[in-house]
Amino acid sequence: MHDSGHGFNWLSLIPGLDHFPNHVVMAVIVGMVLLVTTAIARVQLLRVMESQGGGIVPESKLTFRNFFEIVAESLYKLTESVIGHHDTPIYFPVIGTLFIFIFTSNLLGLIPGLLPPTDNLNTTLALGVFVFVYYNLAGFKSHGISYLKHFLGPILWLAPLLLIIEIASHVFRPISLALRLRGNIMGDHVVLTIFNGLVPYVLPMVFYGMGLFVAFVQSFVFCLMTMVYISLSTAHDH
Repeated sequence: MHDSGHGFNWLSLIPGLDHFPNHVVMAVIVGMVLLVTTAIARVQLLRVMESQGGGIVPESKLTFRNFFEIVAESLYKLTESVIGHHDTPIYFPVIGTLFIFIFTSNLLGLIPGLLPPTDNLNTTLALGVFVFVYYNLAGFKSHGISYLKHFLGPILWLAPLLLIIEIASHVFRPISLALRLRGNIMGDHVVLTIFNGLVPYVLPMVFYGMGLFVAFVQSFVFCLMTMVYISLSTAHDH
């Protein structure tokens, strides 16, 4: 199993997996976990919809359905405030998927013996490149070929200079997304591993709490920047 520089890895005990990079295996595991939990949430939703109340009255206890509803509603409102009411239904599914995937990936780093896929630059750079391609496609879809004017600026004689600056700025965006996410998750995982080895009782609980906070914040920041990039590319005031 590759990418085991942070210590013991449970996946290294499974025969055959040593031929695959750790971040690829963990990304597949994250996908499987999300498929299972989504299926459970969907079954619970259908069951509630068929009940007497029709799902109007919230359940008294936390369920997969409630959890996804809380996350989706909060993230949807934030997306509305950044992108706007009209475009949010179009772009929210991608933003919501990114948040759930990144947050779940980050959480795996809190389990001793597992490395989160976001600990690897290949994963975070792939996410950053996806966002880069997606918001530019959204720009072309919203403005057509005139989207290219966004790179030239309003003053014709400054267009060559602004073109270079805009291209450099846009190219740096996926790199900054990737480095920020990977650096914070890797640093948090290393700190947690060190303190687990030095003081295995009580004290690591503090760092688990910090790790949970970092996992959420980094997922939030990544998706917030994605919203901003989409908003800038689809705005009609260029």
